[in-house]
Amino acid sequence: MRAPDRIFGGYVFDLDGTVYLGDELLPGAAETLAELKRLSRVVYLTNKPLETPADYAAKLTRLGLETSPEEVVSSTDALLRYLEAHAPGARLFVIGEYPLLSLLRAAGYPVVDEAEGVEVVVVSFDRTFDYRKLRVAFDAVRAGARIVATNPDAYCPTANGGLPDCAAMLAAVEACTGVLAEAIVGKPSEHMAATLLDRLGVSAQDALLVGDRLATDVRMAKRTGMHAALVLTGATGPEEALKSSEEPDYVIGSLRELLPENIERS
Repeated sequence: MRAPDRIFGGYVFDLDGTVYLGDELLPGAAETLAELKRLSRVVYLTNKPLETPADYAAKLTRLGLETSPEEVVSSTDALLRYLEAHAPGARLFVIGEYPLLSLLRAAGYPVVDEAEGVEVVVVSFDRTFDYRKLRVAFDAVRAGARIVATNPDAYCPTANGGLPDCAAMLAAVEACTGVLAEAIVGKPSEHMAATLLDRLGVSAQDALLVGDRLATDVRMAKRTGMHAALVLTGATGPEEALKSSEEPDYVIGSLRELLPENIERS
């Protein structure tokens, strides 16, 4: 266990398992985040595309953390950045839920329900995933469509244990088509890292990413030159942290430990 001994220029916080679990803030989140926002720049980060950044901001505000939509970066933001660079205006078939579809349509992408003419199959966390969607994706990819996924998470932590996440839907599409996704744009990809650093507005060397997952949060931070703090309130326990080859700069039991003892508090 090692906690930071200084204040960073910018902080990136994962949400599920780090700031809150379900509809409750985790211990120390409210007072720590309020203090850090007074001292530094803060953005929130999530791989979960089931809600829009505005929805996440509204939830944080409702839980007591005043937040604007611009302070939330999701895998959808990284997806839009990737598509703009690699498939601008592409015709899409989306395995995903309404918030993702609405954001893609609002950005000007034609989102269709059948395989004909599809250029990119977007695969995401989808609780309505069924055989029809798998068949449309199969037909589209076999006809030449590329695959892009929002995030690599196998499951999403919840208060009741968890839900199958994007990796399960992506595995089904890749297995039946024999084609791998050309990009998975959420954490720990360089696409997500670039998106959040643009939003944060500080250099990677002056940023601390705080999250509960070694394979996404810590790995992305270390790959891109950010500092990493693993918090043991979500998906990772102490034993896994000790055995992992990923090496966070800090390991903390709660967000309270992010505030050095010597800072002047409001």
